[in-house]
Amino acid sequence: MNRGAWRRILLALPTLAGFCVGATQPAQQLAFFRAVPQVNKGEERTPSPPHAPEHTARQSLEKSDFYDPKNPDLKQLQNYDEAVAKLPVDANGFPDWMRALRDSTIQPRAGLQPNATMNILDLDVIMKNTKEMPFVRFPHYAHTLWLDCSNCHPVPFDAKSGSTSITMADVFRGKYCGMCHDRVAFITFFSCQRCHSVPQPGGIALPQ
Repeated sequence: MNRGAWRRILLALPTLAGFCVGATQPAQQLAFFRAVPQVNKGEERTPSPPHAPEHTARQSLEKSDFYDPKNPDLKQLQNYDEAVAKLPVDANGFPDWMRALRDSTIQPRAGLQPNATMNILDLDVIMKNTKEMPFVRFPHYAHTLWLDCSNCHPVPFDAKSGSTSITMADVFRGKYCGMCHDRVAFITFFSCQRCHSVPQPGGIALPQ
């Protein structure tokens, strides 16, 4: 073996060591060993099935530090995936609360008292001040199935149509719709079409 070949091998060793050493790099080890499958002579190599990519929304959540790792009581908290294991999920990998409600996976109580009832309102409000984006349809029905009117009126929304000025910047900052969405309800930043669902002439087309 000539000097050039030895040099290439020696230069490759640190890279191989980075994949094979330590338990802190399981993903790298897995990627490396999948890249060089052992096959018999004459057999065709079958590529490993691709992993379903985790949605960006879930990735951003998992990278966020919500809790103090030094807190000795941290282990007392229920694991997120364990808590939502029986719930249906949306396209972003988060709980689909409306589907869970329709399927009776969850059955919210109307109130603390056993004789409490829900004031359900079947009324859609169409918001047209959306520039070139599709109009926003706000369904009262989906919200009043488990929320009382007082959750939204008079704060943060005045009950009179058109009296509250809402911007996406405010929503992203946790105001108005953002008081629930982006926290418990679906994430608006990754689910534009769920609100912007009414096409307008000359505007952006709805995704197929």
